[in-house]
Amino acid sequence: MSNKKHTVNIKDGKSKDKENSKREESQEESKAEEVKENIMENNISDNSVNSNGEKEIAILKDTLLRKVAEFENYKRRTDGEISNYIKYASENIIKELLPVYDDLGRSIDSINKGETKDFETLKKGVFLIYDKFKIILEREGLTEINSLGKEFNVDVNSALMQIPRDDVKPNTVMEVIEKGYKLKEKVVKHEKVLVSTEKN
Repeated sequence: MSNKKHTVNIKDGKSKDKENSKREESQEESKAEEVKENIMENNISDNSVNSNGEKEIAILKDTLLRKVAEFENYKRRTDGEISNYIKYASENIIKELLPVYDDLGRSIDSINKGETKDFETLKKGVFLIYDKFKIILEREGLTEINSLGKEFNVDVNSALMQIPRDDVKPNTVMEVIEKGYKLKEKVVKHEKVLVSTEKN
């Protein structure tokens, strides 16, 4: 009696071990399938990301090329405008001076033809042309420096000679040999002058 029971218990234990083993194998197979599925999903996701990234790169390249082309067109147009501006920068002042030039031409023609015989008439005509010319230059911002009787200033004066004098302060502009001019705040031509110095 006791031996039969013992044999049955051994068989039952083996059967249970087999069932547990099969269950574990089934679980491992399920886990393996899950791992495979995850890998497949990750590969699909990576491919999708790569595809989207390539599209974004292509769009950015296209945008960059368009911007470069637009900048080149803008630069070419701007360079042309600047070139024309520099080329014709004197156009306005030339237009202002043409009437003076024409007046001088008419005066010379009149003299050559013998039509102007009266000196006073000629003198008056020359002064009128000079005044017109001066008004145009002043309108453009040109002014005479005029340092006569003032202290010598190296910024606006150029000394041609020093003259010993005891009746004026040293370093005084005694005579203007050649006029100087300023265009607005800039000296465009220094005034050539004679300057006083102390007598020995």
